[in-house]
Amino acid sequence: MKSIPRLKQPSWQQKLHWVAKPHKYMDSAAQQAPDIFVAEITGKDGYVFVNHPEAMRQIVTSDRQKFFASSTGSEILRPLVGGNSLLLIEGDHHKQRRKLLLPPFHGERMQAYGQLICDLTHEIISQLQPGETFIARQITQTVSLQVILEAVYGLQTSDRSLELTQRITKLANIFESSLTSALLFFPWFQQDWGTWSPWGSFIRQQRAIDEAIYQEIATRRTEDLSQRQDILSLMMSAQDEAGEGMKDIELRDELMTLMLAGHETTATAIAWSLYWVHRHPEIKAKLQTEIASLGVDPNPMDVAKLPYLDAVCKETLRITPVAMLTFPRMVVESTELMGYQLEVGQLLMGCIYLLHQREDVYPEHHKFQPERFLEREFSAYEFFPFGGGKRRCIGEALAKLEMKLVLATIISQYELELTSDRPEVPARRGVTLAPKTGVQMIFKGSS
Repeated sequence: MKSIPRLKQPSWQQKLHWVAKPHKYMDSAAQQAPDIFVAEITGKDGYVFVNHPEAMRQIVTSDRQKFFASSTGSEILRPLVGGNSLLLIEGDHHKQRRKLLLPPFHGERMQAYGQLICDLTHEIISQLQPGETFIARQITQTVSLQVILEAVYGLQTSDRSLELTQRITKLANIFESSLTSALLFFPWFQQDWGTWSPWGSFIRQQRAIDEAIYQEIATRRTEDLSQRQDILSLMMSAQDEAGEGMKDIELRDELMTLMLAGHETTATAIAWSLYWVHRHPEIKAKLQTEIASLGVDPNPMDVAKLPYLDAVCKETLRITPVAMLTFPRMVVESTELMGYQLEVGQLLMGCIYLLHQREDVYPEHHKFQPERFLEREFSAYEFFPFGGGKRRCIGEALAKLEMKLVLATIISQYELELTSDRPEVPARRGVTLAPKTGVQMIFKGSS
């Protein structure tokens, strides 16, 4: 069997390149090793990055005899979401927690969120003035965070809701550039040097958020939750097979996960969608015609089923994926993958970004072509924006619904325009890829 290819650059140079310009790092790596390579971004051993569809299938569908869905390699997220997050727990504990959390994100719950998403989008966009220049990602972040606070927390407009909005936004924006994101990758930078320092600011924002979360949990503990439909109440009411509910610290960590991982990634995806449809007026016009075919004030769930809207959102997630990598799988017995030797203890990560850029899967992959998703059905191992297997994103249904409805609401009701013809490029934002400028736009008014 063949040895897994290694890149030419020394490990220290790879790590700096990975932190500063991750998409450039992956593009360069794929030129040296198109399907699989050792990414020495945490030292010489590093991770094995895989982007071939068949290899992706084997990794996420294999039982524990070969690959174990490990939290090793995800420890970078611990300061953000806590050690009790679904993102960091493993094995049977992870399986039980996932089973406990899944129901609020499926079925009838999604229908209840549809109108909320549309109403919040109208409320926030209508505050803009004609001729006003704005950054799309800041607007989509506000919308997505409000959806999280109302759908997840059940918080309407209140002092606690306003405080959480401000605190979470400040905390998330600490990692808005490659430079500040380096705090997550170099632990020796994680020093509290006062409120003026990035990590000091992070610690203080997090403490204030924790205080608000625990106060809300304590209040809910005294209430009858049987009639509440928000995700926090549903989580607090849920019990595992032993009849045990979730502890406060577990609720806190899952709420942080939903707030940060949930609203951050969705906000970025929607900002990218606004960029792509306004960069291609013919696509925008086609999308507007499809939405208009539903008549005045359509049912949000009917909007979400529109095929071209679905294709536009999928192509957005394909060409500019927010998540770059899957969660790691650890090799638990010596085996082979696509003819390459894998040794016990190696960590494998599916590279979503490179998978979505494969010319053999997506011809003319640099072009934004929603029609490709109407012309053929891509397998679950070719289109991978939400990961797969036991670690597939638990909030996928809500994220897709929100992305479709926010985009549809904006382009059918309001006129926006990009401020520049210059292409938007991806840049690191924490552990994700976001538009470097945030997508600068001009609000022209209502349609």
